[in-house]
Amino acid sequence: MYNRNSMKNWLMAVIILAIAGACGDGGSGEQKDVHPKVAKLKLPSGFEAEHLYSPGEHEQGSWVGMTFDDKDRLLTVDQYGAIYRLEVPAIGSDSLTPKVEKLIIGENGDGKIGMGYAQGLLYAFNSLYVMVNNRANENFDKETGLYRLQDTNGDDQYDKITTIKEFTGSPGEHGPHSMVVSPDGQSIYIVVGNHIDVPEMDHYRIPRVWADDNLIPEIKDPRGHANNRGAPGGWVAKIDPEGKEWELISVGYRNPFDIAFNEVGDLFTYDSDMEWDFGMPWYRPTRINHVTSGSEYGWRTGNKKWSPDYTDNLPAILNIGQGSPTNVFYGTKAKFPASYRNALYAFDWSFGIMYKINLEPEGGSYKATGEEFISGSPLPLTDGVIGPDGALYFMTGGRRLESDLYRVHYTGDLSADENGGLTEADLPEEHQIRRKLEAYHSGPQSGAIDFAWPYLKHSDRFVQYAARIAVEHQPLSEWQSKALNEKDPRTLTQAMIALARHGSSSQRDAMLQALMGIDYGALNEQDQMDLSRAVEVVIDRHGNPSGAVRNQLISYLDEHFPAQSNRLNRVLGKVLVALEAPSAVPQLLSLLESAEDDPNFQKTLTASSDLIMRNPQYGLDIANMLANVPPAQQTYYATVLGGAKAGWDEEAYEKYFNWTHNAFQYKGGRSYVGFIDRARKMALSTVPQSQYERYDELSGGKLLTGSGNDIAVSAVQPEGPGRRWTVDEAAPLVEDLSDRDLEKGKAMYAAALCSSCHAIGGEGGAVGPDLTQLGTRFTPKDILEATLDPSAVISDQYAAMVFVMGDKSSVVGRLIREDDDTYYVSQNPFAPEVIKEVPKDQVTSIKESDVSVMMPGLVNRLNEEELKDLMAYLVSGGNPNHEVYQ
Repeated sequence: MYNRNSMKNWLMAVIILAIAGACGDGGSGEQKDVHPKVAKLKLPSGFEAEHLYSPGEHEQGSWVGMTFDDKDRLLTVDQYGAIYRLEVPAIGSDSLTPKVEKLIIGENGDGKIGMGYAQGLLYAFNSLYVMVNNRANENFDKETGLYRLQDTNGDDQYDKITTIKEFTGSPGEHGPHSMVVSPDGQSIYIVVGNHIDVPEMDHYRIPRVWADDNLIPEIKDPRGHANNRGAPGGWVAKIDPEGKEWELISVGYRNPFDIAFNEVGDLFTYDSDMEWDFGMPWYRPTRINHVTSGSEYGWRTGNKKWSPDYTDNLPAILNIGQGSPTNVFYGTKAKFPASYRNALYAFDWSFGIMYKINLEPEGGSYKATGEEFISGSPLPLTDGVIGPDGALYFMTGGRRLESDLYRVHYTGDLSADENGGLTEADLPEEHQIRRKLEAYHSGPQSGAIDFAWPYLKHSDRFVQYAARIAVEHQPLSEWQSKALNEKDPRTLTQAMIALARHGSSSQRDAMLQALMGIDYGALNEQDQMDLSRAVEVVIDRHGNPSGAVRNQLISYLDEHFPAQSNRLNRVLGKVLVALEAPSAVPQLLSLLESAEDDPNFQKTLTASSDLIMRNPQYGLDIANMLANVPPAQQTYYATVLGGAKAGWDEEAYEKYFNWTHNAFQYKGGRSYVGFIDRARKMALSTVPQSQYERYDELSGGKLLTGSGNDIAVSAVQPEGPGRRWTVDEAAPLVEDLSDRDLEKGKAMYAAALCSSCHAIGGEGGAVGPDLTQLGTRFTPKDILEATLDPSAVISDQYAAMVFVMGDKSSVVGRLIREDDDTYYVSQNPFAPEVIKEVPKDQVTSIKESDVSVMMPGLVNRLNEEELKDLMAYLVSGGNPNHEVYQ
């Protein structure tokens, strides 16, 4: 007779795979009882975390914004609800439970919320500023915008609501976000996502002449995201406390949630990626940006996003990787050791990582390095702030997820700790030059051209950029002739970009001829890149030249195409296609067949493979993509070729459409297939009508669904409607599994992704254990419970390990083998043969994970009958003669 509980636990361990659950003891080595929500946190040595509150347990929503008021009370806000005020117990108190008060602000006793639905709070100037992100509804009548709350009668309640500004656009998670007080304490800076229009401003640090400036044939996101949003994307602005004076500081972001100043007054943000673009050549990872005066960071909708290589926008100072950026703060006021106090912190909501960003002045900006500070799984980080006690307060939640409030403080001795922070004296000469140039970003000023012009050829990217923006703020009449007569190649290139942005189409040919006066072959690669970009901006703004100028320009560029670098070929290729150069299509087709990606282009702090086992929901998608990543450089050429109007012949069509057909085998982000299909269809529009059907099939048209966004799946898919299955709801269904459908059960087994990791009857994945004999040992209910709650028990045989590295990063995956020097780790269940080598001398500790790679909701697409067919298939092990099919 067997022990049912033991066998049940064995079953639940056998049929699942483990992923990251970074549990830690703070590095102290002490074993003590801790709150389970604290136990999952990985903390640096010397830090201690406390769980203070769970608003969901009190029906107070999911908190996403926080700030401390002038009485050291914590103010928080529910993403879809009210504002709360907390009196937090001091560190070391016997009870950690805060006193929580829901603020009644402008409510009329009708049950409606008077103020809330916000994604940002700031207490400053004796007021609470609230960044509402909402469409007015029956529960809350305020529109998206910035509001100021004040206590005018001294009763410690906010009785006055002032609307500073309502915003237009599309509110939501890409709307207006956070606020921060300026270093001089006189102003407020705000950060806004790309779905909100730039309102009329009193001043513009970046001239209001933005455009797409990209000749790539336009393909908007095939699934519709941000298709109605144009330049300049997300933005940062500065306002006075009353909100009467507005100044635009920076543009070109996708969706940064927060901003923070360092100790010398430089501003930073953490901008998001477009995860649906993963695998596409215009994909840009989440990144840390230095928000300088007048800066442009190049977000454009669809495939129009700018490369960081383009000289007319600025590069990130650190690419983080995949994730969902939320909070950013600087540690200046923290009672932490100097190395932690003088650092920038950035929160990733998706993968539960709080990054510590170390900034070292370099030229006109900074060199940034990163490391993990705190992580956990799941840990959907929303906001954080240094409290008046010097501790870090942070929250999890968002999107109605379970929300929690934590406090982290340092337990060591800081009496001998020195400040160690940056001072003005630590800033390089280029940094000081950049700031002097930025003083000319406020409008026309005497002496601006004389001062800025020499710096147009400066080797530092941030100095050069600041100089061009300074020039652009001056009247065109003062510098257009100077620009056209400039002889220095680098200065001329920058001047022509400025003139293209502010001049007229009547100057197009003069601008192009000035650029062609430069000896292209004598330039280094960077200067060639910048000159090619200048040509692109001129043409995109003012149209193609004609006649002799067009022929001259084609000859000028064609001599140097293809170039030796991918980034140069991207720009040259799309310019020559736009000019309808005879050689453009043949040359690009040659590159299409041979191009290889640059392994270090936009290299990230966190590799995508290191994220697979940190989040069951997002990790599986990453694993699937990494198993067959598209060739990004070839995809770029294919997109450019799709828009070619001339230069095709039968051989060219054959090559191109064979490539697109093969491209559908790759696994990119959700929009990958749609992007390839749109490029394919652009090219199809140029084929002879009599050949259309042939080329449509050759190019892969029959592989796709009607929308062109997905590969058509021949296998049976769930009909639904599904539900969030629980054991209590599903258990009665498996009491009688007679007369089930074998083929339908096998189809549901594939649709629920079981076959990706497990085999039945010799078919399926080999990463997880074979499930053929499952039903001979365990009851249907046992199997059901293990399927619905895959993380309940994890076998040592299939558990993932968390390798904590000396640089405070971590590697998560299954330990396949080890030798004296190296751990060999498999991180991707869809590509188990891909092994990461982890040097043992770089590992400081190893922990076992407690979260399964098998998502708990994999069967939620299934209706009752489909779930029963799946369970019957698992019980039968695919045996058609099993009793469940009788």
